[in-house]
Amino acid sequence: MIIDVGERQYELVQGWGEMPDGWQWGQVGAVCVDSDDNVHIFTRAEHPYRVFDKSGKMIDHWGEEIFEDAHGMCIAPDNTMYFVDRMPQLVLKFSKEGKHRLSLGKRGVHSDTGYTQEVREAAGPLVSGGGIPVRNGVGHPGDPFHHPTDVSVGPNGEIYVSDGYRNCRVHKYAPDGTLLTSWGEVGHAGELSQTKDQPNHFHTVHSVWEHKGKVYVADRESNRIQIFTPDGEFIDIWTGFGRPTKIYVDPRDDIMYVAELDDQFSILDLDGNLIGRYGSERSNDPGKFWGPHGIWTDSEGSIYIAEVLNGQRLQKFARRK
Repeated sequence: MIIDVGERQYELVQGWGEMPDGWQWGQVGAVCVDSDDNVHIFTRAEHPYRVFDKSGKMIDHWGEEIFEDAHGMCIAPDNTMYFVDRMPQLVLKFSKEGKHRLSLGKRGVHSDTGYTQEVREAAGPLVSGGGIPVRNGVGHPGDPFHHPTDVSVGPNGEIYVSDGYRNCRVHKYAPDGTLLTSWGEVGHAGELSQTKDQPNHFHTVHSVWEHKGKVYVADRESNRIQIFTPDGEFIDIWTGFGRPTKIYVDPRDDIMYVAELDDQFSILDLDGNLIGRYGSERSNDPGKFWGPHGIWTDSEGSIYIAEVLNGQRLQKFARRK
């Protein structure tokens, strides 16, 4: 199967990813590729962390007694791994050898954001097609964490965490885990969707990525990406997305890849110009999507898409041109 994404072209690698008998992909929250083109996945399944070589052969797995609710993941240039374990309210750092190096958050303890299910249910109409209330039940911004979503690492080892399901904040940490700053206010999707109104307001802040002095934040239920300085000063808003779930910038060519829960992904330059977009009707058929949640590329330009919802798989699209 060949797909065109703007002037780029990719081929689906059918059946990529070998696993032992009885293993399932599960809801794959995140995918990363290391400096050796090994592919790391983080999934809500019995075996949550798995590593494959680029041909799809499994070469490692662990985390069965560590992770509970796989959501976000990032790999640094030195192959250090960062994991977001959502329900336990944790961000965990491990060396490339699998040694624990740092924990952010306290297991099972969430911050006070005024979140209540009653606020969520009483908030009014649902967002079209998404089933997400206009209000997400967050009463006010809070400290780290209340259902964090994603993590990325800056050039000097600073750690950025999007804290977005029951909070509305981005948190920035020093490499040693000291909290440096936080920003973000409660946003309501009905007011913000596809607009540039109310900068620094988030409805389901779902991903964060720092690159060359700018911090890109996926404002998922507002269908937009907001851009800040590393200290949280607002720069710009890009609209036109379909519930963006993951932002990844390839440092080799400064190209941004965005996974979107509305069954598509987008490729952009860092001025926000759309290079190409590929989507499908919601489907489990190979080469189509049902819940893209993670995205990354390898040194050959191949794209890996992690899917949640009913997708529950990882798909590889090899770059052709």
